[in-house]
Amino acid sequence: MLRTLSSILLAAALALPAGAARAQVWVPVWTASAMPDRGDTDRQGQPHQFADQTVRQDLQLASAVKAVRIRFSNELGKEPLVLGATRAGLRGGPLQPVLFDGKPGATIAPGASLLSDVLELEVPAQAELTVSVHLPEPTRPAVRLSAVRFAAGDSEVPDTMRLQRRQSVVSAVLGERTQAPEAVVVALGDSITEGGSTTIGANRSWPARLGRRLEERCPGAYVVVNAGIGGNMVVGNGRSPSAISRLDRDVLSLPGVTHVILLEGLNDIRQKGPQRDRPGASAEDVIAGYRQVVDRLRMHGIKVIGGTLTPILAAPVREPVIEGPSTEDKRRALNDFIRGSGLFDAVVDFEAAIADPRDPGRIRAGAHREDGYHPNDEGHRLMAGAVDPALFGPDRCGR
Repeated sequence: MLRTLSSILLAAALALPAGAARAQVWVPVWTASAMPDRGDTDRQGQPHQFADQTVRQDLQLASAVKAVRIRFSNELGKEPLVLGATRAGLRGGPLQPVLFDGKPGATIAPGASLLSDVLELEVPAQAELTVSVHLPEPTRPAVRLSAVRFAAGDSEVPDTMRLQRRQSVVSAVLGERTQAPEAVVVALGDSITEGGSTTIGANRSWPARLGRRLEERCPGAYVVVNAGIGGNMVVGNGRSPSAISRLDRDVLSLPGVTHVILLEGLNDIRQKGPQRDRPGASAEDVIAGYRQVVDRLRMHGIKVIGGTLTPILAAPVREPVIEGPSTEDKRRALNDFIRGSGLFDAVVDFEAAIADPRDPGRIRAGAHREDGYHPNDEGHRLMAGAVDPALFGPDRCGR
């Protein structure tokens, strides 16, 4: 009887379509948001671009996975993006070809993104995935600043090549898991979330640190990815589309998102213009933007956690006197709203985490960069520590 039952089950398994036997739980395990070409130039004044060069990124994945798909973005590019030979693998190990509909290269039209074929590759949680792509044509990438290495031609890019912060072309890595995590968290913000003020290539932004902390606490339960862009605003389109404008692309297009931590607004309210002689947006305008973000995310069943805006008074740039509320007045008004309005499902008090106890309008000594405005590695460590895991639901590890 048992032998007969085993034979029936084996026959049924063999009769399944080839793809049906594998789990199909895909989650984002690394992200970078599209942003327009910044127009950065080298020391000779020439625009940064890649031309017949191979660009390598080492991407720390937020979860253990057994297969990956890599998303390449030309959503904000102005010319077709030509991808040559593309390879990926565990950092330090052999790289495998990355294919697109079975082919070794692809061309992505302006305004589009492209998802690679499935690459069977087991990657432990918090390990680094190396992605190497040859860009045979002149390319002005349109994805946020990332740590990259590059070399001439279609070639290997060794560790000896200098690590640089440059715009690139990889916008997401999706990973396949055997089961869904308890929470998939997207950190949506500006440079203070992006982590451009932390040590390059060291994965010390507050979202990266939070992801490692949660993984150590309860392996496999949480995934945290970073959708920060330097200079980003909630309602204004500056160097990048506003949080409202990019919500579909950078959050809602990702599979399995359960929570968003929103930390934005400082760039909206700060004074604008070459001489910083124009007032920024009002607190009321930013609050209206918060409501839009929260309403749209909740329609998709996503909980929104508000982050209080971090101190700025240590910044050396002095504001001219402009009639109306100062930037600091507006920052405090927004933080009062974030804490007390009830709009958000929960609140993370990032301000309290890094403020100087003797002068709360400033970041505490040792936790900010020279500009007095951006947290350094220590500041990001403190911010990550301010996030209570209970915000994401019951702790299955019971710690």
